[in-house]
Amino acid sequence: MKRRPPATVTDDDARLFRDAIGEVRRLDAVEPPAAPKPEPRAHMLEADEAAVPGELLDMAFDPGLMEVGEELSYLRDGYPLKLLRQLKRGQFSVQDDIDLHQMNAAAAQATIAAFLAEAHERGWRCVRIVHGKGLRSKSSGPVLKVLTDRLLRRRDDVIAFASARPMQGGTGAVVVLLKD
Repeated sequence: MKRRPPATVTDDDARLFRDAIGEVRRLDAVEPPAAPKPEPRAHMLEADEAAVPGELLDMAFDPGLMEVGEELSYLRDGYPLKLLRQLKRGQFSVQDDIDLHQMNAAAAQATIAAFLAEAHERGWRCVRIVHGKGLRSKSSGPVLKVLTDRLLRRRDDVIAFASARPMQGGTGAVVVLLKD
């Protein structure tokens, strides 16, 4: 789309404009208020945090039966147990990660498949998938955690996976060891 250059204002145009608006009174400059602006606050974060205790009390299921807090762990048959122990101890360097928070199950499944395909293309051997702990999943339990566990167990390119170390997301994430 081409832009037209602005039209030049002729003396006739300026005179017509002044005649149309009439006499003008100049305003005095106004001093800005002396009080500083208040510091910004994270209202939504505060509201979310305040809502958590009430949501935990309203749970329609027994939290003791839910898998939240339980570690995920898997080692494909034929591989030494040493690999899984090393993975749990954080002895493999995580080369990339994805975060599934705020995704529904279908989007998370597609994202995991695409992420692992990219990992294979790039030759990554160890990746992390952050699925969350499912604390706000209400009665359905940790949807993305269960989905991630099920999907990874079915994939031929996954050698092992284990819940991440606490500083990497703990039971809200898994570290995955992939075939070369």
